[in-house]
Amino acid sequence: MRAIAVGRGETDPTVVEIDEPEPAEGEALIRTLRVGIDGTDHEVIGSNHGGYPEGEDFQVLGHEAIGVVEDPNGTDLEAGQLVVPTVRRPPGGDAFGSGAEPNEYFERNEPDMAPAGEYVERGIAGAHGYMAEYFTSEPRYLVPVPDEFAEIGFLVEPISNSEKAFDLAEASRSTFEWDPESAIVLGNGPLGLLTLAMLDDRGFDRHYCLGRRDRPDPTIDIIEELGATYVDSRETPVDELPGAEEPMDFVYEATGYAPHAFQTIDALAPNGVGVLLGIPGEWEFEIDGGALHRDFVLENKALLGSVNSHVPHFEAAVETLAGMPEWFTDAIVTHVFDPEDVDEAFETGDDRIKVVVEFDDL
Repeated sequence: MRAIAVGRGETDPTVVEIDEPEPAEGEALIRTLRVGIDGTDHEVIGSNHGGYPEGEDFQVLGHEAIGVVEDPNGTDLEAGQLVVPTVRRPPGGDAFGSGAEPNEYFERNEPDMAPAGEYVERGIAGAHGYMAEYFTSEPRYLVPVPDEFAEIGFLVEPISNSEKAFDLAEASRSTFEWDPESAIVLGNGPLGLLTLAMLDDRGFDRHYCLGRRDRPDPTIDIIEELGATYVDSRETPVDELPGAEEPMDFVYEATGYAPHAFQTIDALAPNGVGVLLGIPGEWEFEIDGGALHRDFVLENKALLGSVNSHVPHFEAAVETLAGMPEWFTDAIVTHVFDPEDVDEAFETGDDRIKVVVEFDDL
C-alpha cells in the first residue's frame, strides 16, 4: 500500500510502498480518508522532534487522521463507521504502536500525562503514523465521529489539544472565582485559528490573535471574521500588550517562540493564566528572573505547559468541531493533495493554512 514517509538521514518525505497491516486480535483495520499536515510533521522531517520506530529506517508520517472502519475484526466497531485515532500508544509494541501492554498511565486513561519513555506517538515518536492507505488500532484508541466529518474529521486531533489546554487552565484557577473576559492566542497558524474559534463558547468577550503577517492575508481575514482583533507582534510584542491593549486573563501560546513563554507573564492580568503548547528548540537568552518571580507571586498568575490529549479531549473536540461554522472550516482547509503530490503537499507558503493529504473519500 502507499504511505508517505521520511527515511533516516533524509529531509524530504516520499511515497513508499509498504505491506498493508493485518489487524491483530482486538484490533480493527481502518481505511484512511484524510490526514492533516501540521508543524509537528515538519519538525519530525527535520529531526527536530520525535524519533523513528525501533529497528526501522523510515517513519510513516501523520497524526491528524480521519478514517473509516474497513474490517471490525471481531471488535465492537461497525464496518463503514467513521473514526478518529488518538496519538499515543504504550511503548514496547511493534512499529505501528500495537502489541504493548498498557502501563499505569494508559490504565488510568491518562497517557497524555505520561513522561518520556512511557509512550510512543503514532507518526511522531517511536511508531508509524496514519499517512498511509490503511492503519490498525485497538478500539480504545479510536473516537467515533459523525458521517458528515468525512472531510473535516482530521481537525478533531488539533482541537483536542486545545480542549486539554482549556481544562488545565480552568483547573489551575478552580480554587477561586475566575471569570475571564479577555484572551489572546499567540500564533495565527491552524491551531491558533481553531483555538480562536473556540473562545466565544468559553465565555471570553474580547479576543485577540497575534501573528507576523502583512495584509492582505487569509488568516487575518479569518481572525476578523471571527470578531477578534489581529495584533502584529512586529508592532506590539507580547510583553507590551498590557500597555497597548489590556492585560489578558488568558494567553494561549502556539508559536514555539521561546521568549513568548516569559513575555506571557507580563501580558497576563492579575489571576490570569497562560498555557504553552509550542515546542521551541534550544535557545538561550536573558530574562529578569526576579521580576518574573515577583509578578507570579504578587499577581496570583499561573503558567503551565500542555502536550498531547486523550479520548475525553477528543470526544469534547467532536462536539466543538460540530459547532464550528461551515465557512470557517472551509476557510482554514486551503489545500488538499493526493499522496503522489507529496512534494507540493509539504511545501510552505503564506497562502496556505491547513494542508491535507487525501487517500480516499466516501
